[in-house]
Amino acid sequence: MRAFLLLFLLFPVLELYVFFKVSTAIGFFPALLLIIAGSMLGVLVVRVAGLATALKARESLNRGELPAQQMLEGLMLALGGGLLVLPGFISDVAGLLLLFPPVRRFLVYRLRKRAEEQALRQRAFADEFDPVVRPGTHKPLGREPNVIEGEFEHRDK
Repeated sequence: MRAFLLLFLLFPVLELYVFFKVSTAIGFFPALLLIIAGSMLGVLVVRVAGLATALKARESLNRGELPAQQMLEGLMLALGGGLLVLPGFISDVAGLLLLFPPVRRFLVYRLRKRAEEQALRQRAFADEFDPVVRPGTHKPLGREPNVIEGEFEHRDK
């Protein structure tokens, strides 16, 4: 949490520093035009990526598949477009990187792998408390279910 707060506070300072360096190298107005062009490209990418992702997801659903890959790639495209909309050169470079398909696929692969590992870890932890008797064992794992023993008598009218 502290790292995120530090990054949140440090990021605008870094963006201003890079803008200052670029504007001294190429001039203020060309640097400003680059930032405006990057923002316009970001808006365009967000609009097109959203529509394309929705269409790909609909095709996947029509085939009976889960559109996880398309949704994650669409999320990466939207994130890239959002970074392009932010004013600054650092965010523009990060946004442009997310627009390249190999970078997007690599990040989606890493995200899915991490999510699967997390799910496996949670499932393994949950199995320790599963009260079901496993085949080949005589006692349930974890705590035993609540059982109330008693006698009953069935009466018909």
